[in-house]
Amino acid sequence: MSQHENPNHASLAECEAALEAILAAPKTNAVIEQLCFRPDYGLREFPDTLELTVAQGIIGERWTKKPWLILPDGAPDPRIQISILQKRIMDLCWRDRSHTPHPGDPFVVDMDLSAENLPVGTQLRAGSAVIEVSDKFNTACVKWRDRYGNDSLRWINKRENRPYRLRGVLCKIVQDGTVNAGDQLVKL
Repeated sequence: MSQHENPNHASLAECEAALEAILAAPKTNAVIEQLCFRPDYGLREFPDTLELTVAQGIIGERWTKKPWLILPDGAPDPRIQISILQKRIMDLCWRDRSHTPHPGDPFVVDMDLSAENLPVGTQLRAGSAVIEVSDKFNTACVKWRDRYGNDSLRWINKRENRPYRLRGVLCKIVQDGTVNAGDQLVKL
């Protein structure tokens, strides 16, 4: 191991070796294994239930107050109301769970999030809510690099890996509803 490698970060070789298993995830009817609620930057809670609304996103979540993407009128962009992270990616990259923050995605699910499986516009039932895959691509950012390592950041954003949406998929809410941990995420 070189002096620059961190044992808590997945190496590029580990990421490449995991790709086949990641792409073998179920295509639909996958259990939402974890919910994450972000009341503000850097804060994470793990409730059993989230309330989703078209107008307000996840009720109480920072999207309405501090979105990272806004519309021309300054309103939060609904295309980023929900982010979904594949559990296999989280398990590969988030190793030091005692000292490193959770990635923050509201849904963690063992499901194929690729563009082939979930083209833009695909609707998904989550509990009694319905969400729709947006056209906004989820790139891993500097926070990902700092928390989970530069190798996994580079791997996620490699041109040939982009169609797999390894950092997850962004969605907008199209039907209000309640989502519980343990509900299935189902393609409609």
